Amino acid sequence: MKKLSILVLVVSVVLAMAVGTMVQRLYGAAFAIEHVYHAWWFTGMWVLLAVLGIVALVRKRVMKRPAVMGIHLAFLFIMTGMIVSSFAARSGRIVLAPGQNVSTFETDHGDRELPFGVLLDHFEVVYYPGTQSPQDFVSVVTYNHDQQDTISMNHIGRYGGYHFCQSGYSPDGEVMLTVTHDPWGTGLNYAGYLILLVSMLGFFLDPHSRFRQLARGGMTLLLLAVSVEVQALPRTLPCESAERMGKLCVNYQGRICPVSTLARDFTTKLYGSPTYKGLTSEQVLSGWIYYYSDWQQEPIIKLKGGESVKSLFHTTSRYVSLNDYIDNMGQYRLKMLDTMSATDPRYSSLMAVNEKYLLVTMLYGGELLKMYPIADSMGNIGWYSHSDALPLQLPDDEYLFIRRSLSYSQELVLMQDFASLDTLLEKTLSYQKNRGGHTVPSDARLKAERLYNRVSPSKIASVCCIMAGLCLFLLLLVRKPSSSTVFSKISLVLMALEALYLLLLFVLRWCVSRHVPLSNGYETMYFLALSLSVLTLLLHRRMPVVLAVGPLLTGVTMMVAMMGSASPMVTQLMPVLHSPLLCIHVATIMLSYALLALMAILAIAALFFMDATGQERMACTCQIVVYPALFLLTAGIFIGAVWANQSWGIYWSWDPKEVWALVTMMVYSALLHGRSLTFMQRPRPILVYCIVAFLSVLITYFGVNFFLGGMHSYAR
Repeated sequence: MKKLSILVLVVSVVLAMAVGTMVQRLYGAAFAIEHVYHAWWFTGMWVLLAVLGIVALVRKRVMKRPAVMGIHLAFLFIMTGMIVSSFAARSGRIVLAPGQNVSTFETDHGDRELPFGVLLDHFEVVYYPGTQSPQDFVSVVTYNHDQQDTISMNHIGRYGGYHFCQSGYSPDGEVMLTVTHDPWGTGLNYAGYLILLVSMLGFFLDPHSRFRQLARGGMTLLLLAVSVEVQALPRTLPCESAERMGKLCVNYQGRICPVSTLARDFTTKLYGSPTYKGLTSEQVLSGWIYYYSDWQQEPIIKLKGGESVKSLFHTTSRYVSLNDYIDNMGQYRLKMLDTMSATDPRYSSLMAVNEKYLLVTMLYGGELLKMYPIADSMGNIGWYSHSDALPLQLPDDEYLFIRRSLSYSQELVLMQDFASLDTLLEKTLSYQKNRGGHTVPSDARLKAERLYNRVSPSKIASVCCIMAGLCLFLLLLVRKPSSSTVFSKISLVLMALEALYLLLLFVLRWCVSRHVPLSNGYETMYFLALSLSVLTLLLHRRMPVVLAVGPLLTGVTMMVAMMGSASPMVTQLMPVLHSPLLCIHVATIMLSYALLALMAILAIAALFFMDATGQERMACTCQIVVYPALFLLTAGIFIGAVWANQSWGIYWSWDPKEVWALVTMMVYSALLHGRSLTFMQRPRPILVYCIVAFLSVLITYFGVNFFLGGMHSYAR
């Protein structure tokens, strides 16, 4: 009866949290926190769950197994800390003006007194060199007239038990800081995190643990397709000249990068692919610059939004030209956007189509071609296009060079004097390096970025990987895998090549962005693909079946990454993401997702394609894999909590991503308690549960990113 009570209570808590995220989507975070997460009934469920858990631990004499006892004790500390925080923590915000001493802070229930004063000495926005992209926000404050402190993103201020975090600023110099005071709740949580880490390590080292007992054994599925088209091509630069143009630098997306990056994103945004009918992205960009009249007639712009969008262009094709945006009466076809409500179901699709028109307009007007570095009287370097208002102190020769360089290059193109064009491009590159100073990336970084642009995955590469995986999977169905067959050796070579390729992409993107590439949905999905390929190589000897599944799952993950970001861009890192904990947090979570995805694929393969013996083997494999998967997920969640506390002064904010990660952890924890649950005693229910449970992972990653929103959403 007690088992049933705990099960019902866990399910109730999970459902309450899931409903809470939907309530937050509809009514806002403050409403959800007040009426769900901080409601008496929700807190009561957690307290009751803790009490029943303690009773169950005592009855099962878990004290004799220190690691298992430690894990459950850690959750008790964490749960207690969260409850204490919800009642005892105080938080609000303080607004500081330069030279003003403030001793109160604002809360939802009015002003509260601080036991000391806070004085703002200085505030500064630190920018990335040569751009207007913020790198950090730095406030220098003095507490109680005697202790100075520097507060920046990922470096909170601490004094008298209070935490101060950078949260905003105004143009007139005022600074907004978040204030929190939660010594007891935070202390209990951190103690729980430490106990949890030590206990999880102890669990894997314990020779009598359930994991070590099971670790004597034993993955699969999905699909996709491709299409190809051919037509006459508009004029463009020769490949060599276009490639030379791609070596120039440009201020794009708030950072200095090669023109080849702008070209790749430009082509991908218009066409949905970084190449166009055999032309490189540099050739496409240069075609629009030098042969505009040809390219404005080219059906290169991909329409999204279905038949309703196509009907506006009076076409059944997926592609239209720039000229098609203007109807026979000379009217812009998307002018209804000026009066259309954002709630209209066509609004987002039409905005995406409109954005492509504006992108070409920005290129034609020169706004995208900020290629000329100029230092002001203070020595600060800004990057300008030929059409920008240039600084008045600019020497006449430089002024003429910038104003006329594009028109001169167009004359050379019309005369087909590509040798002189190449010389002009080389002179422009020399000018950039001489005038750009420290804002110009090193030659090594520029080369790495150009290489990244060339080797970045296309849909064809992803589909080839998926098709190879499908073939290997079909072979699995007709013969039992072993590590010595030709089938296994082919799969092993394929996975090794995939892993090396994805590792190359990861390293190149790291070099280019100068931070570990784990900051958005595109990057995390590719890290997941890399993790899957590496896991396949590590596990193939003990579980030969993974060689049939690894290539397929990796290919699908790569495809999902591309579908989720039709125009992936390497951008400067947001100030709050400048933390080593970000890398550890995301990497740990994504490794966990890779293992959970592996379990789901194994379960599908076993249920649909294997006999009872195979199902039993796969169920055992899933029970083995769930331990590292769940422990990685748990560690990732609490590393994220520490990171949040370092950045915002609060370790848990009931953001939808946090909530669904916790839901996922609780859902999969049922597999760890299989011996206590009657329906988990047989292979088929275990396999079914692995498939159904993976829905929580999909909601955590995709549902939150694209539907529920929140601070962690990657949707763009």
